[in-house]
Amino acid sequence: MNHKFPIIALLLLFCSCADFEQPVSENPFSGPNPWPEIREERIQTLLPEALQRAGVDAWAIICRSNNNDPLADHVGCENAVAPAVVLFELRGNEVFSTIFTPPGEAVALQEIGLHNHVEVVGRTPGALAEAANYINQNISGRLALNFSETNEIADGLSHTQFTSFTELLNQSIVNRIVSSEDLVYEWLSVKLPTEIKILRKAADITSRWQYEVYETVIPNVTTDLDIAIFLKAKMREIGVEDAWAPAQNPAVNSGPDRGHAHPTDRVIRPGDVIQIDFGIKVYGMWVTDIQRFAYVLHPGETEPPAEIQGYWEVARDGNRMVLEVMQPGITGLEVDRVQREWMRENGSMEVMWNTGHPVGYVAHDVGPSLGGAQIGRDPHPTAFKELRVGNVFAYDGFYMWEIEGGTKTISVEEMAVVTETGAEYLTAPQEDLILIRSH
Repeated sequence: MNHKFPIIALLLLFCSCADFEQPVSENPFSGPNPWPEIREERIQTLLPEALQRAGVDAWAIICRSNNNDPLADHVGCENAVAPAVVLFELRGNEVFSTIFTPPGEAVALQEIGLHNHVEVVGRTPGALAEAANYINQNISGRLALNFSETNEIADGLSHTQFTSFTELLNQSIVNRIVSSEDLVYEWLSVKLPTEIKILRKAADITSRWQYEVYETVIPNVTTDLDIAIFLKAKMREIGVEDAWAPAQNPAVNSGPDRGHAHPTDRVIRPGDVIQIDFGIKVYGMWVTDIQRFAYVLHPGETEPPAEIQGYWEVARDGNRMVLEVMQPGITGLEVDRVQREWMRENGSMEVMWNTGHPVGYVAHDVGPSLGGAQIGRDPHPTAFKELRVGNVFAYDGFYMWEIEGGTKTISVEEMAVVTETGAEYLTAPQEDLILIRSH
C-alpha cells in the first residue's frame, strides 16, 4: 500500500485544483430531478411483470433511518425515520402498494402520492406489527423479503429486522417466505427508455472529459493524480457525483496493473500506456463507467510500437465482437466466451475480470453477468441469465501482457444497451489509442 494514500485521498477530495480549472460548463442535469416520475412509472409498468416472473405474490420492504435498505429510493421510503414497511401486492396484472408508517412521515408520503394507500400507525405497536397483521390476514401466496446470498442490493434486511418481523407472522406465512433476489433482479435489470436517454447524456460527458484531460498531460511532469484532480474539478463544475468510492474514482494507472485502486503520484513517462477508469452519478441516481486509453510517444515517435498497437487492436476488436453478439436471448456466459476465445487466439494472458457487468443505479448493478468463461473460475449465477431489452452494460475488450513490475491490461470499456435488434453504444466508442507527444 502506498504510504502517501491518506494525503492523496485528501487531495482528491479537497484540492482547489487551481492549475486545472476549466471554464464552467453548462450543467445538463440542472433541471428538476426526473426520478420521482420515473420511479412511479417503474413501479406501475415493470414491477408487476417482475413479480410474475419471480413467482412472488407480495413483497415487503422494511425501512428505517441511518442504515436504510438499499432499495429505499426505489420503493419510496428513503426518508423513513421511525421504522416503516412498504408492501407490494400483485393483484391480477397490477401492483397495489401500501406503506405502513408512523404519523411523523405520513403527511409527506400522502403528498408524494407514490403509494396506493398510506396506512398511518401508532408507534406502539408500530409499523412492523401492523404490516404483519395485515399480511397474516390478506396474503395467501409467496412473500418476498430482502435477504440474499448472491445479490447485495436485495440483501437489505438485517438479522434483527428479519427476526423481529418474522416472529410477528403466522407460521403459514413464514413457510411461504422467499428471497427477493429474483424479483429484484427482474425489476432493476431493465431500464426504461427515459433512463437510457439520461445515461446516454451522462456517458457522453464521462467520455468527453477523459479526452479533455489527456490533452493536458505533459510527459515527465504530469502524474496519475494530476489527471484525477482535473476530472474531480470537472465534476464539481457541473455538480455531479462519483459513480463509486470517491478515493478510487477516477482510477488512473500509467504503470503496471493495480486493479481497483486510488491514483498515485507516479509521473507519466514516454512509453507508458495510460488507463483512466471513470464514472459519474447524475441526479443522485444514475451512474456511468467508461475507460479511455492513451499511449505516450517517445521523442521522435509518431505512432505506437507495433506490439502496443497490436494489443490495442485486439482489445478494441474484442470489444466490438462482444457488441455484435449482445442481443436478447443470449446468456452472459456466452457473451464472455466469445471474447475469451478471441483473446486466447491472439496471445493475451488470462484476465480474471469479467468481460462486463450491468450498470445504471450503481457501477456494478443488477442484471446478467458477462462473465464466467475464465479459466479456474466458476460463473456467477447471473452469468446463466439471458440478456433482455433494456439491459445496460459497461463492458471491456481485453488484452493483458507482461511488463516490468507486473502486467499491463488494456480494457476498452464502453457502455451499451440491449435493444430489440441487438445492442448499441451509449456514446461513441474509442477507436484509436490517444497519442501524447513528448517534447
